[in-house]
Amino acid sequence: MIRILFIGDIIGRPGRKAVQKELPHLLAERKPDVVVANCENLAHGFGITADTIAEMTTAGIHCFTSGNHIFDKKEARTLLEDRPYVLRPMNYPPEVPGNGFITISLPENRSVTVVSMLGRAFMPPVDCPFRSMDRFLESKETDIVLVDFHGEATAEKAAFAHEFDGKVAAVIGTHTHVQTADERILPHGTAFLTDAGMTGAVNSVIGVEKDAAIRRMRTGINEHLTPAKGKYWFCGCDIRIEENGNTFIDRIMIISK
Repeated sequence: MIRILFIGDIIGRPGRKAVQKELPHLLAERKPDVVVANCENLAHGFGITADTIAEMTTAGIHCFTSGNHIFDKKEARTLLEDRPYVLRPMNYPPEVPGNGFITISLPENRSVTVVSMLGRAFMPPVDCPFRSMDRFLESKETDIVLVDFHGEATAEKAAFAHEFDGKVAAVIGTHTHVQTADERILPHGTAFLTDAGMTGAVNSVIGVEKDAAIRRMRTGINEHLTPAKGKYWFCGCDIRIEENGNTFIDRIMIISK
């Protein structure tokens, strides 16, 4: 059996602190082979830095997926070139720094490939995620493939999951920061969750300070948004792939006291 723990979008320092507090218990209880997290909001809510990535790898995360905010910090280009376990979306143009997937070797000649993919609905222009996945599967390195589909539209995520049902082990949606309660195994065996949710402050607007978010929406004037503080959600899912190919998925939502 291979077990993968996936953590939804980690929002700034509050999200990182939530990981540091909750992940040790989950590692002891669920004993995952691989821990994957979406990192695009890791550094003060927007993008990544060397320090925040190091902080989360020390906490126990093996691999990072991302999305449309991955290049918000200038140092992201260097980080993506130097750290193959930090992924940018696979369907960015090929000249963009970094990689869209990584294959992680495990004991007993096992491996897991993690793919980061970006949706196109209500998003900046990128290459077609369906065609990008087609090309990847023609030369994939392992039978166990997990895809983080970072997208705004639930329909786009569901369509992608059904299109590649039976061809990948799991499709986990990210980006909205709101966990959906629709975890399931699709007809041909792929585990699917429309959105894993976020790891960040509960009393917020999808992880950021609510007052600033409200002012921005009322006035139409862009205002700097910062991660909210206080009580947190730790959201994600636990995926298990048995030797016979059967797949299981459990949704995780931990709310701090």
